[in-house]
Amino acid sequence: MKHWIDRFQNCHILVIGDCMIDEYVWGKVDRISPEAPVPVVEVKRDNATLGGAGNVVNNLAVLKASVSIIGTIGSGMNGKRLREMFQAIEVNTDGLIEDNTRSTTIKTRIMASEQHVLRIDRENVNPVSNKIADAVLRNVRDRIEDVDMVIISDYGKGLLTPMLLQSLITLAASHKKQVLVDPKGYNYEKYQGASLITPNQKEAAQASNMDIADMSSLICAGQNLIENVGLERLLITCGKDGMVLFEPNTQPYHIETRAKQVFDVSGAGDTVVSVMGLTLAAGATYPQAASLANSAAGIVVGKVGTATISQEELQNALV
Repeated sequence: MKHWIDRFQNCHILVIGDCMIDEYVWGKVDRISPEAPVPVVEVKRDNATLGGAGNVVNNLAVLKASVSIIGTIGSGMNGKRLREMFQAIEVNTDGLIEDNTRSTTIKTRIMASEQHVLRIDRENVNPVSNKIADAVLRNVRDRIEDVDMVIISDYGKGLLTPMLLQSLITLAASHKKQVLVDPKGYNYEKYQGASLITPNQKEAAQASNMDIADMSSLICAGQNLIENVGLERLLITCGKDGMVLFEPNTQPYHIETRAKQVFDVSGAGDTVVSVMGLTLAAGATYPQAASLANSAAGIVVGKVGTATISQEELQNALV
């Protein structure tokens, strides 16, 4: 599979989705507050990374792909801060649309002794206006011909309305571009026409309205989504059980996990859809791309916090 990795630098991926800032406050806990029965975190350091669709972009950039981002940011200092974070990894930010009716989404995670203690969310999840949706569509229309693959990263923050999603998928199809979707919510009909949907096991259970207790029930849920929702392909990530690829007229393809240890699953779905899309853009089949994405996920869950992987790490995992 290493020859696919060598081709990453020749691929141009368009990412559309909910952009945000992931903040981390790192410290230690050695006492309980006298004011309330809560731990006191003594802060040692803090940092911020691109989150949501931004983490997909970051994953792609670290893997040496060319990346374009289309999304919204708030009009204040945090919007400027998010734009500068993209520019710091040399990503063109012309597709970031400033929306003065919304705040920039920020998730702040409090970490103590490598454990996730608390998360604070600052966000506006109301649907975007028709004016903003039209601006997104225009931006995609201007760029679609120059890209090899489209990745939609839906975090349910209001950008990707059902109407906009269908317009984006239809536009991509008219230009013969594959569309991969990292989904959110229960209604997968809004993703009809996409080439591949990449839910995790919990999301697949919710969308299919079925309990998933083992591999047999997972396969039933996946087939239910393919048949009843009308999805083209489905890749369900299953944590310690790896992932399962569903394609038309073929048996489900189960790939066992390659993770040696699991510290943090936040952002693992971003890594999966990034590597999946990039490997497909490089010319691989869906089973080949899923195998490489599985190797990538096995690496990233062994890191704490929103993380990426390098080409070298991915190549070493294949040895």
